[in-house]
Amino acid sequence: MVGMSWGDEFAGRRVVITGACGIYGRWIATAFADAGAKLCLSDVKGEALAALAAELRIFERGGLTHRTDLLDAASIDDLVGTVAKTWTAADIVINNAGIYPSGFLLDVDAAEWDRIIGVNLRAPFLVSRGFAKLMIKHRIRGSIVDISSGASRRMRRTVAPYCLSKTALDRLSKGFAIELAEYGIRVNTVEPGFAPGSTASPLTPAHVEATLAQIPLGRASLPGDAPAAILFLCSSKAEYITGTTLTVDGGNSIGSLAVHQDKKRPG
Repeated sequence: MVGMSWGDEFAGRRVVITGACGIYGRWIATAFADAGAKLCLSDVKGEALAALAAELRIFERGGLTHRTDLLDAASIDDLVGTVAKTWTAADIVINNAGIYPSGFLLDVDAAEWDRIIGVNLRAPFLVSRGFAKLMIKHRIRGSIVDISSGASRRMRRTVAPYCLSKTALDRLSKGFAIELAEYGIRVNTVEPGFAPGSTASPLTPAHVEATLAQIPLGRASLPGDAPAAILFLCSSKAEYITGTTLTVDGGNSIGSLAVHQDKKRPG
């Protein structure tokens, strides 16, 4: 990862990443690969998954891939089972996969509601539960990081189900943190910043421009921003941190830069 060295902190550590082919998934996977970790890359996109695995050369370190349908509990069970068979257990699990569809609540049908909650909330529950059981069985003091959003604390028009799913994910993370603490398993949440370009949840140019204009630190998220926070939370430097949320979004979720009166800049 650019600008940060972890030494041998993650060398050989077994890391599972869902949604590995997305923007943040690729950044997170690259950061852990650069740090010497052994990766299990999970995504529903088989061809993209194979390409990413080859690009990061994960098989040279004993890594693996799994084409996972996060809306299918049996597929998630197979992901956990495959890791158990290949590695015995994981040391780190990153619940990164998520979807961000847009639509007014009056227009959201039951199937779309179930899809949003299924990927953004139900899947992290099943993934965390499955891998936590393996960690407990093999006495691994592991780390789980859920990838959330500042939308968990700030309602946004046309994406209310997404906001709701991320609010619930925050509660789920803290619930797991409380119940897994006795086993030495830490569970935390990272809220990354705005990173346009997703093919799963495309955004219009107008949306991108408007969002960038309101970010206090004046830019979109870069490849090293969120991964630095994630690796920190999974490292020995954070061994006394669990149940916390680390926001890495340039200040985007704290408020708006919009000025609603005719004001001059200070000075």
